[in-house]
Amino acid sequence: MAKTNKGGFFARLGRFIDGTRRWTLNLMFLFFIGFLIYSFVGFRPTIPERGVLVLSPEGTVVDQLSAVDLATELMGPGMPTETRLQDLIDAIDIAAGDERIEVLLLVLDDLNHIGLSKTLELSQAITRFRESGKMVVATAGDYDQDSYLLAAQADQVFVHSMGGVRLEGFAVVRNYFREAINKLKINFHVFKVGNFKSALEPFVRDDMSPAAKEANEAWLAQLWTLYRDTVIERRQIKPDEFDFYVNHIDQVLEQNDGDSAAAALSYGLIDGVIGRPELRAMMMERVGQDSEGYFNQIYYRDYLSITQDLPPLPGEPVVGLIVASGNIVDGEQPPGMIGGDSLARLISQARRDDDVKAVVLRIDSGGGSAFASEVIREELVQLKAAGKPLVISMGSMAASGGYWISADADEIWATPATLTGSIGIFGAFPTFERLLDQLGVSTDGVGTTKVAGKLRSDRPLDPVVANVIQSSIEHGYRRFIQVVADGREKLPEQVESIAEGRVWSGIDAQQVGLVDKLGSLGEALESAAGLAGLPSPEYRVIAPPKSPQEELISILSGAGVAQHVALLPAPVSALVNSLLPSWKAINTLQDPKGMYAYCILCVAP
Repeated sequence: MAKTNKGGFFARLGRFIDGTRRWTLNLMFLFFIGFLIYSFVGFRPTIPERGVLVLSPEGTVVDQLSAVDLATELMGPGMPTETRLQDLIDAIDIAAGDERIEVLLLVLDDLNHIGLSKTLELSQAITRFRESGKMVVATAGDYDQDSYLLAAQADQVFVHSMGGVRLEGFAVVRNYFREAINKLKINFHVFKVGNFKSALEPFVRDDMSPAAKEANEAWLAQLWTLYRDTVIERRQIKPDEFDFYVNHIDQVLEQNDGDSAAAALSYGLIDGVIGRPELRAMMMERVGQDSEGYFNQIYYRDYLSITQDLPPLPGEPVVGLIVASGNIVDGEQPPGMIGGDSLARLISQARRDDDVKAVVLRIDSGGGSAFASEVIREELVQLKAAGKPLVISMGSMAASGGYWISADADEIWATPATLTGSIGIFGAFPTFERLLDQLGVSTDGVGTTKVAGKLRSDRPLDPVVANVIQSSIEHGYRRFIQVVADGREKLPEQVESIAEGRVWSGIDAQQVGLVDKLGSLGEALESAAGLAGLPSPEYRVIAPPKSPQEELISILSGAGVAQHVALLPAPVSALVNSLLPSWKAINTLQDPKGMYAYCILCVAP
């Protein structure tokens, strides 16, 4: 009898657990379905008859959104950490011709980074909006140098009383590890070609080489002059006063009793110091308020979901736009990285598509694997052989491998602030035999040839192997030079004089013949349409189809979800990363021969 009771109890317990599990899963499923229905039907954003377009970029402004898995999205904070540049431009351009939109409000509290190059492209759209007779207002709790340049494009710039404007200029400052590596008993073998190819200097020097200083000072000065002149022109500030504000900020603050906001106001960098209630009242006075007590407004993502045109229909001649953003890596890679095979497949798709009459390849990359770069370039050569014009649009950077894949284009466009060039090749191989010897670890063995087992990090680098690597690097460099010479219709000697790993700004790159024209992605699309004989620059983005999971992530990322602007504020790496950050970055590029066309310094200001 006891045995029967025991069995009955566990059976009932099992049924209870199973039922609870089923009910829980069913409830979760119903909640999820309800959420999807609400996303599509429950909220339908509307454009007020008199309203403000709220442009509030979040995180980093990029050319291509990085791939995000569903688990990360669900467990994350719910706000995107990247904003697509073209979405911002499209929203502004559509609003410029929309009579219902009277004001463009730039809310820059959540902007982490946009960079000089992308700001210049976005500012062209802001200028078009302003020229339509409408007002542009910028606000933030505090401006850093990056966000302020964007704010300076506005007619009125406001900051909170607890904020200010922080300007410091541009710099390249790196850690150098030669002594640390020596103390760790590591032998770091560097192979490179080019006096200016300084990516691996931190491993073999204690300071920046004279050649690197010369090259870096040139492009830094160029970009800072561009930044400075842009602000001075927009804000109508005297150059000497701007320079004094930046270089003697301690005295500026002393003049204003340490009040950063008052200091910015006194030097004309902003138009007013106001809190959020005052700004809301100002917007309400201009456009009125809605039923919930906010000023009449629409968030730019919602605005795009209503107003953005559908892509051209099949059968219509178009320019194909392919975006290549991130490090260049061998094989298949998700969005946010450039895979040699995955990008080559998109280029092949464009070549075989009869609707695509020309291609614009938008590049935002410091390079990476030399092998993957050549895989991509070979496919671009096939595209041109098919009779389709190829135009390159460079974003913040298109350096090293980014330039390798650009060289064969019919036209190369860059912004004045683009970092490009860095034509050079390097490789590196650390060995730890001294460290192991100190720890009492020995390495020994036999091989069938003189080089068998010699390419090991626990053994000294054999001179034969070292000669092989250096020979391969030099061959890769000569090949890079020839690629550029053929693509740009120059002699190799002409390319060598502007190569050696030197980084150029877009302005200087045009002067030395690495770039044809200075302009935005929109201008590159117009030029491609003209080369193909198309009457208008209608374009279609060529990208891999989204998986169901990616489509779901797009929904969960906030597309079509209302966002009232209440003007709220924005919300030790591991030792190994801080010690060898450059080596960690290089190690992820996966070139099969360990040969890299990569510009570590190309982090565009």
